[in-house]
Amino acid sequence: MKGIKKLWFGLCILALLSPIGLMASGTAWGEWGAEEFSKMLGYVPQGLARFSDLWKAPLPDYGVPGIGEVTGYVLSAFLGIALILIITWGIGKVLANRAEQ
Repeated sequence: MKGIKKLWFGLCILALLSPIGLMASGTAWGEWGAEEFSKMLGYVPQGLARFSDLWKAPLPDYGVPGIGEVTGYVLSAFLGIALILIITWGIGKVLANRAEQ
């Protein structure tokens, strides 16, 4: 169980440190939208332009309306960790059930 406690501790520390990204200027690597591509390349790639309106982030810019930016970052980190754990748990259950059959 010691390994699991260390994992949880590490995940909590990373989530609490997530607002450090606010000190960086610009956008995070790979999180570019059409506007950033237009500035960097001078044009928006055709596929990006076509599909850019297909998905809207539930927490754009990791912010939660009505609370501070730092709190929004931390909340977003914990929500991301929770979603990954739930999805991983679900996949594990499905695979375990298949293995039993």
